[in-house]
This record gives sequence, structure tokens and C-alpha cells, in this order.
Amino acid sequence: MQPTWKEIEQYAKEWVIEAGESIKEALEGSFQIKTKSNPDDLVTDVDKSTEAFLYNQITSTFPDHRFLGEEGVSEGIEDLEGIVWIVDPIDGTMNFVHQKQNFAISIGIYENGVGKIGIVYDVMKGELFHANDEEGLFVNEKKVTKQTERPLHEAILGVNSNWLLEDRPYQPELVQLAQKCRGTRSYGSAALEMAYVAVDRMDAYISFNLSPWDYAGGAVLLEQAGCKATRFTNEDLSFLEKGTVIAAKKQLHEIVVQQLQEGSQ
Repeated sequence: MQPTWKEIEQYAKEWVIEAGESIKEALEGSFQIKTKSNPDDLVTDVDKSTEAFLYNQITSTFPDHRFLGEEGVSEGIEDLEGIVWIVDPIDGTMNFVHQKQNFAISIGIYENGVGKIGIVYDVMKGELFHANDEEGLFVNEKKVTKQTERPLHEAILGVNSNWLLEDRPYQPELVQLAQKCRGTRSYGSAALEMAYVAVDRMDAYISFNLSPWDYAGGAVLLEQAGCKATRFTNEDLSFLEKGTVIAAKKQLHEIVVQQLQEGSQ
């Protein structure tokens, strides 16, 4: 007998909470820190052990489900056929290493490319953002039902301040957005910032070069909140390839995309 989506979500929630307890224990001791693509791209043995734990739980409980994770405990996949779990064991590893907070476990569960379940767990605050396409969006067990559309001049945008200073594509347009909005924030975790948009703590989140595991969980939360997440070009997100991300309330999303595209022409 196949498990229901509700049962799958319950397993996922229990596993991320258990993984979070192990992460908190690891913070009390010592852990190994290495770099990946550049000196600021950090990975720890806690990232790897957390992903291995989740992989083992998922594949032993649901052997017909597939797995895509950041730290490579399983082989990469080339399509989204069937049920695929897209996992970031610690989103915000730099925060984990330096701040001991502001990081999350992120899981998106997709069926043939359609988001069914999204989970973003703020380990240190104990906030579990979770959503499914049958019941909607929750923070812990409280349902989120209210979203406030705000004009750009009243909006809080999530954007890395370094991008406003660096010479890179879209930099002038990002500066203009930052100047026009009420304020900017940068928390250092794409999953958390997308969750914050979904639950109305921010109005938009803008980022370059994210991987699918960075946004797979948050994308489901946003959809269930009535928000929108796309590339800068307004194209759909890919859950197999890296790219830009705009996550925002629907009306603001249209404004942000329009401003970025007008400047890039």
C-alpha cells in the first residue's frame, strides 16, 4: 500500500527535527571545515553526516523514491521522473560555522517535477516551515493564511549587499531596487529567506546562481502562500540546474522582473 502525502510529510518532518538535534549536539563539540568551489564556499562534516542520515532514512523507508542532495551522498539525477527528494542538509553553512544560527535544513519533495511538499527547518529557533499542496502552509502547526501585498516603496527585499557594490550583471538595477524599497535584509540562507517571504516577514528575495537544493523546499512554501518564484527572466525555475531566483509576492514579483529586464536590455 502506497503511503499518502500526509504520511510522507510526517516522516520528513520527524527526520529533519531528529537531524536538527544531531546538528545542535555537533555545535557543542568540534567539527571539520573544508572549502569547495572557493575559500568562502564552506562544507563541514556535519553537512555530510546530516545528508547521509536523511538519505538513509528516505531510501530505506521509500525505496522507490529518488534523492538529489548538495553533498553528493548519492549519484546525481538527470530528470525528475517519479518522486524526488531535493535536500540541502545545512543551507547557510557559513552561518552555521561563524554564527551558530541562521541556517536551515531544506527539503523539497517533487512528483514528476511538481512540488508536493516543502520543508525549511530553522534548527536553532525551532521553527518548522512546512507546506503541502493539499493543506497549505504552516509555521510549526499554525496555518499561515495572510499575505500582504506591498508597493515597492514599502517592501523589504532580501538581497546580498555585496551585489550592490560589485560590478556584475544587473548591478545597477539591483541598486535602483534597493534605493526604491523600504529596506533590505541579508540572512545568508536562501531557504530561510524564501520561507520569510512565504510567511510575510519579507516581500521579496533576489539571488544569483543558486542550486536546486537551495530553493526546492522554499519554492513549495512560496507556491502554497500564493507567491511566485522564477528566474530573473521570469522563466520557471529548474530543479536540475543552477540559476538566478526572484521569490516575491505576485504583484511585487512582476515589478522586480520588469525593472531587472528593462535594465538588462
